[in-house]
This record gives sequence, structure tokens and C-alpha cells, in this order.
Amino acid sequence: MQGRLEKMPNAARIRRQTAEHVFGTLKSWMGASHFLMKSLPNVKTEMSLHVLAYNLKRAMQIFGVMPLMKIMRA
Repeated sequence: MQGRLEKMPNAARIRRQTAEHVFGTLKSWMGASHFLMKSLPNVKTEMSLHVLAYNLKRAMQIFGVMPLMKIMRA
């Protein structure tokens, strides 16, 4: 790992800017503590719903609500 970081010293900063923001946002939405559901299948479903909501919110910001609704109807 150290060798890879020495070859690309900005890798950690790039990762923080891309992936860590998403997980921080999801953690904030979820209450930053724990999942509400019990058992792995239910937790997977809960996490999937959070990710779907995040992706829809991002799509609305990028495309706008009306164009996105038009795309979804097609």
C-alpha cells in the first residue's frame, strides 16, 4: 500500500473527494448510528433504499426534476 501511495501521492485525497463524501452523506441521513432493521437481508434492503434515494437526489440535481420525469416516463 505504501508503495502505491508513493507512486500516486494524491490517491488518498482523490478517494476522500469522491467516495468518502457519499458515505458521509448516507451516514448522516441514516442518523449516524445504526440500521433500523435486523438480519442481513433486511439491512441490505435498507441500505439499498438509502443508496437509491441518494442516486435519485443526485440525478434530480444534475438533470432537473422535469427532464428526469420525462426520461423516466419514456
